[in-house]
Amino acid sequence: QVRLVESGGCLVQAGGSLRLSCAASEDTFSTYAMAWFRQAPGKEREFVAAISGSGGVTYYADSVKGRCTISRDNAKKMTSLQMNTLKPEDTAVYYCAARMGVVRAPWDYWGQGTQVTVSS
Repeated sequence: QVRLVESGGCLVQAGGSLRLSCAASEDTFSTYAMAWFRQAPGKEREFVAAISGSGGVTYYADSVKGRCTISRDNAKKMTSLQMNTLKPEDTAVYYCAARMGVVRAPWDYWGQGTQVTVSS
C-alpha cells in the first residue's frame, strides 16, 4: 500500500507564494503518477495538477495555469506543488494522490490533506 503525507500548508497573504510537499512510502515511486487535488468547505474536490512517473508530462487545471508548478524528486520519493500569486479562492484542503502510470487509471492512493488559507 502506498502511503502519502502532505506538508507545507499554512496561512498566506493574497499574492504570496507557497510550496506544498508530499512524501511517499512506495519504493517504486517512479512508476506512479502523482497529482494534487483540493477541496474547499462545501465544495466538491477538484483537480489541480498532475505529473507523470518520469516527470516528463504535467497537467494543470485552468484555474491554476500560470500560477502553479508541479514537480517531483523520485530519489527523495516526493512531489511538490509550487503555488504563486495566491488568491483567497485558493483556500482549501490540498491532497496529494497517486496511481500507476496508466492513462485514465483511477487515483487509488490519497494523503490526509494539508490546509492552505489565503487571506485578503
